[in-house]
Amino acid sequence: MKYKDYYEILGVSRDADAAAIKSAYRKLARKYHPDVNKTKEAEEKFKDINEAYEVLSDKAKRQRYDSLGSNWQGGADYTPPPGFENFSFNFNQGGAQSFDFGGSGFSDFFSSLFGDMMGNMGNQRAGRNYGGFDFTGGGGSAGQKRTRQPKPEDLDITKNLNVTAKEIFDGKPISVTFNDIEKCTQCNGNGYCSNCGGTGIVSHPKTVKVKLPKGITEGKKVRLKGEGKSDAYGNKGDLYFVVHFKDSEYDFDGENLVKEVEITPPEAVLGCSKEIATLHGKINIKIPAGVSSGQSLRLKQMGLPKTSGYSDLNAKIKIVIPKNMTKEVVDLYKKIQKLS
Repeated sequence: MKYKDYYEILGVSRDADAAAIKSAYRKLARKYHPDVNKTKEAEEKFKDINEAYEVLSDKAKRQRYDSLGSNWQGGADYTPPPGFENFSFNFNQGGAQSFDFGGSGFSDFFSSLFGDMMGNMGNQRAGRNYGGFDFTGGGGSAGQKRTRQPKPEDLDITKNLNVTAKEIFDGKPISVTFNDIEKCTQCNGNGYCSNCGGTGIVSHPKTVKVKLPKGITEGKKVRLKGEGKSDAYGNKGDLYFVVHFKDSEYDFDGENLVKEVEITPPEAVLGCSKEIATLHGKINIKIPAGVSSGQSLRLKQMGLPKTSGYSDLNAKIKIVIPKNMTKEVVDLYKKIQKLS
């Protein structure tokens, strides 16, 4: 599921006080209220605004949300702490003014993080006045908290893994450390102990070794069996890493590598020999006369390991104009321009 940045949704800073949060909510709620704005986009926006306010206006929920840390980006992949994904809840809302967005009206992200706190929310929300707007209309019945045994895939964790060409070429296991968020075992996620600071969740670093198979390509998944979440029934999920190529020296074109080779205009016109560094070591390549910027020279078997042999390395030509050219050089270029 995707992480929701509630501060960004309301347009407030992470240290905003209750008054600033309420003011921002009231302003946005007026703009996107379904009675005022009939568009589908407004309906979704209104839903997000209410969800953000539900969290940031509640001290306990805000504390738990903030415990995830401030390094998250809106839309980033998020995996709920073990145990919280087993909660679900719904509200039977009544009244002519009730706006029903389906189920509880909250996102999967919200449910996974706060489902255990929502047992009495039906009573709390019935007739609750959100910053001066009555969106529930009253008459709601108490919410029901239901637990279920998770499906095997509920225990899986998926994370992104950025790798370089050299890491793939070396073939050594990559050490990956990340924050593992778990339900507090001392208070069972209720948030009543010093171990979790009242948030119901704890975070600690976890390190695993990831072995990339030969022929791995962008977007492929690597599975670590049994390294996912565990439940009270003794089941364990898997940990999946989605591979993304991030390299300052190489670009990736399918299974092949691309490396820029810089040459000067005279070298492009006359041709030259260039020494370039590759994953296989330094080599000399011959650049033909009249080569154009953007043209690629194919170097067979000089790329990444495959199940059999190696992929290719494409040397992509980039013609670079030297800086701080002397007057004599500039004059020569002027003569060349006249001749051509």
